[in-house]
Amino acid sequence: MFLFSLAGLSHAGQDAIPLDLHVAEVGDEIFTLQVPEGYQLELLTTDMQRPRLFIFDDAGNMLVGSRSGHIYRLTPPYNEPEPLLILPDYPHSLAIRDGYLYIAQTSSLSRVPYHPTDDSPDETNLEHIIPIPGGGGHNSRTLKIGPDKRLYLSLGITGNCSDEYLHSSYTWQDRRGGVMVLDEAASPVIWKPWASGLRNPIGFDWHPDTGFMYASNNGPDHLGYDQPPEFFSKLEEHSFHGMPWYQYDGDKIHRDSCIQSKPPRTDVIAPVVTFPARNAPMDVHFITHGHFAGKYRGDAFVALHGSWGTQPDGWASGDPATRRPPKIVLVRFENSKAVRIDDFVTGFQNARGARLARPMGLGTGPDGALYFTSDGGINGLYRLVAR
Repeated sequence: MFLFSLAGLSHAGQDAIPLDLHVAEVGDEIFTLQVPEGYQLELLTTDMQRPRLFIFDDAGNMLVGSRSGHIYRLTPPYNEPEPLLILPDYPHSLAIRDGYLYIAQTSSLSRVPYHPTDDSPDETNLEHIIPIPGGGGHNSRTLKIGPDKRLYLSLGITGNCSDEYLHSSYTWQDRRGGVMVLDEAASPVIWKPWASGLRNPIGFDWHPDTGFMYASNNGPDHLGYDQPPEFFSKLEEHSFHGMPWYQYDGDKIHRDSCIQSKPPRTDVIAPVVTFPARNAPMDVHFITHGHFAGKYRGDAFVALHGSWGTQPDGWASGDPATRRPPKIVLVRFENSKAVRIDDFVTGFQNARGARLARPMGLGTGPDGALYFTSDGGINGLYRLVAR
């Protein structure tokens, strides 16, 4: 475990979350991290290759998907990952329900019998459940279990302006860009569209009081470094969020000229809050319990991956120090409505543009701490815990 040292300073803007400053030295690079007062950031392990989203099983073990094809299992204190399965086709995310481990790969949903005390699932028992529209470009598939115990899956469109939409009028491979729900009452089972018109909604979760789903969304790259803003939206059954036909500029919704096909709908839902463009929001995790529930229950953590593009034009040809920095933010809710965004953990990118981490997956552990994976900078698992 690598513990970042306390610098003994504090910082907070008006109405912002009070933050302490910590200093991390990694080789020749120095990073000044800001974390909530009274907490410390720990790097638990670097022994995972490109970890993505994770879950906890009933015994408190952590299961992590990855771009490397590994599904890792970590037992408390989560510092020694062991490969549970190695699969092709990018197992980005996982879910556990009724004695099965469900695995969302780019092109398929599978499951395997799982019990926390088993040494390893038998790969020969891996059962293919249903295909997922696959292919390149935004090939992560996020799987989560809803309050209704159904399986929900998000997937992005291929590019900036790809003519893809979650509807039966589109070919199977072009049914992308939103959230689907698995209809297990059908025979055979089928994917049903839940919410559409999202370019790349990697993170989603449900508000603990209202039960409404909220999702992060990655905007396109063709409009430069500052437009359109990334956003955080309330998703309801059959809601349409516009992309790629419409963009929200931070004030109003307008037609995007990059795609010439007729929009399938015009009833576009505006986001509830936005992030600056090119932040690349990833996982979303509502606070329901743990260390932060006393102050922030009902607020949502969002992992911001940081931009690959640089100022001024948004392409990766400029100074790395001008990229949007990775961080973890908190979407604040009042009376069950999103009202603003506060920084929560920052400083993963230093003044030279070097990166310590790129937050990806988020979750509250059985110990009440906040855990997050990083698949850039230092690949690994971090924990934010009370001092």
